[in-house]
Amino acid sequence: MYTGKTEKACCLCGNPDTKTRLDLPPRAVPLLKHAEPIAWRDIVGEVSIYFCAADWDTVRDLVLETGMSPLSRCNAARASFDLREDFEALLNDVRDEPDHSDLEAEMLADADGILENPEDPYVEERDVVEARVVQWVFEDTEAEA
Repeated sequence: MYTGKTEKACCLCGNPDTKTRLDLPPRAVPLLKHAEPIAWRDIVGEVSIYFCAADWDTVRDLVLETGMSPLSRCNAARASFDLREDFEALLNDVRDEPDHSDLEAEMLADADGILENPEDPYVEERDVVEARVVQWVFEDTEAEA
């Protein structure tokens, strides 16, 4: 039976005890390791990747201090997302290809807003890391969209 998106193990090392989650647009999937067979345009909603405490420290430093995206090292098999076919199987109905434009516009606007004012007391370090990775996803996939 379909149960929906679930928490997965650390996308870098496979540790089931995760500390931090990043939510990304569906177009991030092709940037993940081993993502070739996944049809990212059939993903419904955001894609979540998880990190254990040790790997989160590395990811945080990689993004904030080095300015590099961690996505190429993250295993797509450990990403959490819903595919359109899952809904079709559950509802016994064929649906149109998802339109990601609203979700992507919202995620990019949120990322831009966070990075414009990272000193806001309501903005956590995790939010800044997620915002920067989301921006990189759009920069890296702009030509493909």
